Amino acid sequence: MLHYLEQALTAPAPSRRTFLKLSAGTLGGLLIGASLPRTAEAMGEGSFTQPFVHITPDSTVTVLVKHLDKGQGAATGLATLVAEELDADPAQVAVEFAPSNPQVYANTAFGVQGTGGSTAMANSFMQYREAGAAARAMLVAAAAELWKVAPDAISVSNGRVRHGDDSLKFGDLAEAAGRQAVPESVTLKSAADWTLIGKDMARVELPLKTQGSVGMFGMDAKPEGILIAVTARPPKFGATVASVDAEAALAMPGVSAVLTIPQGVAVVADNTWRAMMARDALEIEWDMSAAETRGTDALTAEYAALLETEGAPAMARGDAAGKLAGAAQVVEASYHFPYLAHAPMEPLNMTVLFDGETATFWGGSQIQTIDHNVAAAVLGIPFENVAINTMWGGGSFGRRATADAHLVAETAMIGAAWLAETGSAAPIKLVYSREDDIKGGYYRPLTLHKVRAGVDAEGKISGWEHRIVGQGIMIGTPFESFLVKDGVDHSSTEGAADTTYSLPDMAMDVHHPSVGVPVLWWRSVGHTHTAYVMETMMDQLAEAAGQDPVAFRLAHLGEDPRLAGVLRLAAEKAGWDSPAPEGIHRGVAVHKSFNSYVAEVAEVRMREDGTVKVEKVTCAVDCGVAVNPNNIVAQIEGGLAYGLSGILREEVTLTEGEVDQFNYPDYMPLRITDMPLVEVHIVPSTEAPTGVGEPGTPPIGPAVANAIAKATGQRITELPFAKHGLA
Repeated sequence: MLHYLEQALTAPAPSRRTFLKLSAGTLGGLLIGASLPRTAEAMGEGSFTQPFVHITPDSTVTVLVKHLDKGQGAATGLATLVAEELDADPAQVAVEFAPSNPQVYANTAFGVQGTGGSTAMANSFMQYREAGAAARAMLVAAAAELWKVAPDAISVSNGRVRHGDDSLKFGDLAEAAGRQAVPESVTLKSAADWTLIGKDMARVELPLKTQGSVGMFGMDAKPEGILIAVTARPPKFGATVASVDAEAALAMPGVSAVLTIPQGVAVVADNTWRAMMARDALEIEWDMSAAETRGTDALTAEYAALLETEGAPAMARGDAAGKLAGAAQVVEASYHFPYLAHAPMEPLNMTVLFDGETATFWGGSQIQTIDHNVAAAVLGIPFENVAINTMWGGGSFGRRATADAHLVAETAMIGAAWLAETGSAAPIKLVYSREDDIKGGYYRPLTLHKVRAGVDAEGKISGWEHRIVGQGIMIGTPFESFLVKDGVDHSSTEGAADTTYSLPDMAMDVHHPSVGVPVLWWRSVGHTHTAYVMETMMDQLAEAAGQDPVAFRLAHLGEDPRLAGVLRLAAEKAGWDSPAPEGIHRGVAVHKSFNSYVAEVAEVRMREDGTVKVEKVTCAVDCGVAVNPNNIVAQIEGGLAYGLSGILREEVTLTEGEVDQFNYPDYMPLRITDMPLVEVHIVPSTEAPTGVGEPGTPPIGPAVANAIAKATGQRITELPFAKHGLA
């Protein structure tokens, strides 16, 4: 698949104001919102149409959202930015997902259209504010012409344009505003004048979700005549189809076709249940000659052996070995992190309609440009003949953003095979069951760490040696050229190699073994294991130095005032310097990821059966300008819960290459009874906004682990906690 994946990153990123100068006709394609698809032309006469903002005669302001919203609140955040500079009434603001068009809607952090790395607000903050300000200026210009007054004599507020006693709604001016010249530059509001940014704007999709609106998620896509496809995939990664007997499956009611594709054998039927039952009736022989046959035990043993050998240098400064040789005390620890599935609530799905010349896709596309390019390449049609209609995502945690676009590729192959088999076009939805998803790969990598660190007689860290063994997520993908350097995948070392702790003598090396298990970024990527290692080691070093864990960290954060700031705030709000309630034990962790700073203090209680209950977590977050504070709180809560889920019971294991887990009963996510009380404090800031979707996840594991160590003296270095009877 890599021979055409290279195309996926070639689309040039737009300049900041390119989007303002494009005509409405440039948009093209379908604009999929929460309900019905609309084209720019379908908005009707009298509308104002710019690539990021549409205004219809009824005064509805529609913000075109270039990012997938999969629950993280990106759509609301972007709508807030436009509404602020446009001076719109939030009640009149709606959202639709933008079409796939990297020339207009690229993520400026990536250069392609896509969502990830907690970049939605960071890359869009100025872009969407400028789009709103430009639309406002054009409305004012239209009103100035109508009233024959100077533009600076006109005011705008709450969705109305005013001059003296004259007042018009946006919709009254929409058509005339659309004829105005797009301003070359705009003046943005100062922070002191913000009325929406920094306030709690209601989530735009909540009414749709609470009312069960039809057509919201990819799983809801139902073009007329839709058929359902499910795929029988090999039991071991890398195996292929040797032969298939489909006679019994084809004889079952509602089954339309059985199609052999590179990924396995697809069954097409008139509903999901019938497709799944027919899949079970297939008799398939698999060619295992190229399959991954190692199990977790064998892989762990190989990784452990690599931990004893030097890897590719990831970073080195000072003299780590020399300092360790002279350290007053040395702490050593080895860590084991299992494969983890993403397990979003909405399993993977994608719908295609392919007629041999054009193709339309519906689903929760997270990196539209890669999906778009791969779809065109698989189907052998021009890029412009493909439409990617982004719908709401029912969770992702990284799963819908794949460097190989395997979901779209598989869906396209089924569409092409169906057309070749039947000679007719029909919309086909590929559906993954929960079992398909959990057994299907694309996991957080199995990763081992080994650390030796020392403290000197003054209680300062004196030498740090760190080795990591794990598959490189970016290796073999189009991202390798700029995220893998000298054999080191940055996604494996982030959060450790770039730590902002004052560690003048530090060395790190890495092994990236070749394994046939597909791996992928998981919420917070490498930070999910590097933060655990760094922060549990910091606690052990503080103990060796005879110092308080918070004070010890602060003594090593002199060059990172923002990280020190959240640590102080979380400790203060948690009452760190006061005695804990009876039976409660506290642990702390602080970590920077995705340019945001988060500290968490966990309060745990050990139950009589030896398991742990996390009673409360006090968090402090510095993510720059807080666009929607309530959403920040929700994302920190959600990220924390996801991280807690990952450390308590979750793990994917393999036996002779086959995945052991299949569904929530044996891949057990967080239960409501596990959820602690969460208290979030946002640091006021004038810095540019940074991410919040992921930074809440990394600190929770080490904070809880450090609290358990306080309670029991037990240091947990192999996850999940269930392995130790703690969950």
